[in-house]
Amino acid sequence: MKRKTLKALAVALAMTTVFSMGSANVFAEETTEAAASDEDQAAADEVAALIDAIYVQTRTDDTDAQCEAAKAAWDALTDEQKELVEGENADPDYFGRDTGDASLDDARNQDDIGENEILVVSFGTSFNDSRVEDIKAIEDAIAEAYPDWSVRRAFTAQIIINHVQSRDGEAIDNVEQALERAVANGVKNLVIQPTHLMHGAEYDELVEAVEEYADQFESVTVAEPLLGEVGDDATVINEDKAAVAEAVVAAAVESSDYDSLEAAAEDGTAIVLMGHGTSHTAKVSYSQMQTQMEELGYENVFIGTVEGEPEETACEAVIESVYAAGYTKVILRPLMVVAGDHANNDMAGEDEDSWLSMFNASGYFESVDTQIEGMGRIEAVQELYVAHTAAAIESLGLDGSADTDEAEDATETAALADGVYTVDFDTDSSMFHVNEALDGKATLTVENGEMTVHVSLVSQSIVNLYYGLAADAETEGAVLLEPTIDTVTYSDGTTEEVYGFDIPVPALDEEYDVALIGTKGVWYDHKVSVSNPVAVE
Repeated sequence: MKRKTLKALAVALAMTTVFSMGSANVFAEETTEAAASDEDQAAADEVAALIDAIYVQTRTDDTDAQCEAAKAAWDALTDEQKELVEGENADPDYFGRDTGDASLDDARNQDDIGENEILVVSFGTSFNDSRVEDIKAIEDAIAEAYPDWSVRRAFTAQIIINHVQSRDGEAIDNVEQALERAVANGVKNLVIQPTHLMHGAEYDELVEAVEEYADQFESVTVAEPLLGEVGDDATVINEDKAAVAEAVVAAAVESSDYDSLEAAAEDGTAIVLMGHGTSHTAKVSYSQMQTQMEELGYENVFIGTVEGEPEETACEAVIESVYAAGYTKVILRPLMVVAGDHANNDMAGEDEDSWLSMFNASGYFESVDTQIEGMGRIEAVQELYVAHTAAAIESLGLDGSADTDEAEDATETAALADGVYTVDFDTDSSMFHVNEALDGKATLTVENGEMTVHVSLVSQSIVNLYYGLAADAETEGAVLLEPTIDTVTYSDGTTEEVYGFDIPVPALDEEYDVALIGTKGVWYDHKVSVSNPVAVE
């Protein structure tokens, strides 16, 4: 009996020893993991602090070294450590988010500028694809129009400059650096072309910065922003706002599944254009853009802003307006030059406070889609910036005409012989253009040297045209162009009856005025041109 007791005690002692050893091992492992976790977090916190240090709007003598140190520290982290990066402004996306190939961009910070410079000033974006497609596209258009001028770049957002420099190694000048570069290069005539939307706070700050350098150039001027002059109230609109409205709506329709804005409206779809918003007095520009949409008959287009200034442009207010108007589907698109952080996150992001999430959460709509495309990539918008640059150059008493050699080559052709031709028919309107079934082609008839183009339109919503200006169309005795009934056949085999018009053509490859009136009884001015005639066999 005694031996059994001793044996039991031995077994119990052995089990206790094994259990104690196991507990010690577990404790050691947990301690090691905790130590490793602390080291990982410490490494991540160091990177977060370095990012926060360069997430500032002021450039210093230490900025270049800080940018380099932040990227080096990030690259040294493991994938697990990178996920732990979190600071006041730092997160894993600062270095880790793929926004496209920065090597496709051009910082335009070269010297050897010459006497004449056009400095294109943008707020900027760290989204590489958008910087190439939107900002660089504008700069390229201006450079192509003015080959005898040197086009350079500046960003006003140092935060963005630091982000691009640290992540991609691309150095972009801020405004002060760009002006100093111009002075050092002996520039005599300097034209500043801002890509800003309006005469807001950033535009005012730019003008003030340029004024400090004015005496170091023979001539210097700041061109108009995209929307031109602001005006006093929401009813004030201008040609710039009309051009932008038509361009961005046309782009929205082209990127949608609809053939026209009218088709979108008939399907219950509204297009919501999201701007930034501002507390500056220029915020009335957003209200004016809504007025402009209404004047153009774009009843299913709504203007909103991230900042909710003006008040009626806040997301909640826009949701209620779209719902009250009876639309059941929504397309969200930025009313911004670039498709950067606001477009990707505030508009189309996954967070509950993004516009996409809020529109969906309202429960009002069957579908909410997004188009992440900046306005800078739209050709008509680029042309408007070129026109503003031209006006600024002319204001200095210099040659403001763009390079027209290519256009002159196109028009230096012999007069067309009598006959029938297929031609390209181009307009400045998203409503007034050739039906998509015809691939932009119209039919030109030349008889006794007189040219007339027949255009099949997209619907029957345009009831009359006038060869000239809208103001003249409303005068007594004005000869209006009457529609024909044309049948078009789409790629899927379906057909549709639309209106067509026979329009006089004064010359090829030259814009001329044609006014239109729709079912609402309002006349609008438009520019059209006819080009590339090919004889019909």
